[in-house]
Amino acid sequence: MSRSDAPTDRDVPADRGPSSPEVAVVGGGAVGVTAAADLAARGADVTLFDRGDLGAGSSGRAAGVLYDAYAEDVDAALAARAMERFRAFDRSLPGFSFTSCPYVIAVREGDSDAEAVPAMVDRMRAHGRDVSLVDPATLGDRFPIATDDLAVAAVAEGAGWCDPASYVAATGERARREGVAVETDTPVSLAGDGPELRVGGVEQPGDSREFDAVVVAVGAHTAEFLGDAGIEVPVVPYRVQALTAGVGGGSASYDAPMVYDATAGAYVRPHPTGLLAGDGTEPVPADPEDYDPTGDDWFVESVSSTLRERLDAVGEGGADGAGETDAPDVERAWAGLCTATPDGDPLVGPIGDPADRVFVAAGWQGHGFMRAPAIGEIVAEGVLASLDGREANDPESPWIDAFAPDRFDGDEEFEIAEGMSVEGRVRE
Repeated sequence: MSRSDAPTDRDVPADRGPSSPEVAVVGGGAVGVTAAADLAARGADVTLFDRGDLGAGSSGRAAGVLYDAYAEDVDAALAARAMERFRAFDRSLPGFSFTSCPYVIAVREGDSDAEAVPAMVDRMRAHGRDVSLVDPATLGDRFPIATDDLAVAAVAEGAGWCDPASYVAATGERARREGVAVETDTPVSLAGDGPELRVGGVEQPGDSREFDAVVVAVGAHTAEFLGDAGIEVPVVPYRVQALTAGVGGGSASYDAPMVYDATAGAYVRPHPTGLLAGDGTEPVPADPEDYDPTGDDWFVESVSSTLRERLDAVGEGGADGAGETDAPDVERAWAGLCTATPDGDPLVGPIGDPADRVFVAAGWQGHGFMRAPAIGEIVAEGVLASLDGREANDPESPWIDAFAPDRFDGDEEFEIAEGMSVEGRVRE
């Protein structure tokens, strides 16, 4: 797939038989469950493994902010396809709902990013996105947000939000209906050079099962999982944070748009208990086996301050903090893990020796959940195309050239950069 091609939908009814390819998907987050369901829908015999419960990792801690407001070609195409599927699943996937909501990108006076926004919006509009530059004063008239300190603002109309945990649960049920065997609380490891899994993990003896292909979608554990099989990848986990807070003393909902304050680096969206806000990116490597999953005091204080400045939404009343934090109106604060790569693009496709038939999907730079419906589809189509003998560099291959895992040696050292930024939307 070329860098400018958009993903396409080729869902077909499952028709499994003796010659159906047997595929293992390792990782029960949003990408893994989507890939498993889509593989099964295309006729594969699929087993989905997770060492815990579905969605118990980063997907269950994601913010659920969804948008297609990208300027770069491939990012825009993926986002469009993902949003198309999120909206379709709202109608067809029991237990899942998508809520439309405008998305505001706001940049403050004195921020150098302000100069990039007009060109960014032009490129988004060239992709057919309903995005427009808005005079800050006009923005303040439309929405109940403070705009006096803004240099520039843009509004993306085609955005929305959802509950990530409900997506994983509903897609997991869809996978089961498609015939996927879901094995939770089941650690596995790559057992050899080919698509063989040792069930029981690295340390525990267990049975080995051979598949026609193995998809590795284990998020923050990617480097460790593949490293145990001698495959190096430059996928580095880092910690991010979010919180939920009540509005008006907890008696009202947040009835306003999603807002990304690019200068403060904070975002906010509606939430059933009031609002959900995030920031707290720590641009240093984190240990996925030993990181603090609770929100830091500095993060709660910083985001609460931004909310009061931008929305006047978080007052001075006290909330119980759910035992995790103690800050004005904050109900809960938590941390999760995102994954970075040297160039900010994910690794999606065959990894290692092509004959091994091992595939990876990782390195989302904070955008994994919102891309999951599109990436899962690409993985399903790419794996089946590869098993049919189509090479990854074939012009008709579903794989995206810019995401090819073999573009890296695997031992690269690099600085972690925040993925949700103006710069991340306009990169060439």
